[in-house]
Amino acid sequence: MKLNDLVKEFGLEVKTGKGHLDREVAAGYASDLLSDVLAHAEEGTLWVTLHIHQNIVAVASHKDLAGIILVQGRQPEKDTIAKAEEEGLPILVSTLSAFELVGRLYKAGIRGAEAD
Repeated sequence: MKLNDLVKEFGLEVKTGKGHLDREVAAGYASDLLSDVLAHAEEGTLWVTLHIHQNIVAVASHKDLAGIILVQGRQPEKDTIAKAEEEGLPILVSTLSAFELVGRLYKAGIRGAEAD
């Protein structure tokens, strides 16, 4: 499934990376620990988090993630938006809680990353 399909299906707000929504989502990962994402998320993964600071962009770029979804309607900080645009990284926003969003992503066919 591609990011643009998820945007349409879940009514996600696109904050950055509008030109990169054709990225294929290989898996999903939900975590608010940056070190956990660095250790376990794989290339092409969609990351669900509540963090809004620019460190999320550094982690996602380093791991070559498909994109980031911010939950609970949280909006990325201005420097996060600037860095994500520079990196070509899609940041999407959902009004849902992480629990609800992950359940819906799973139902739509997005599975978790394989455990090490």
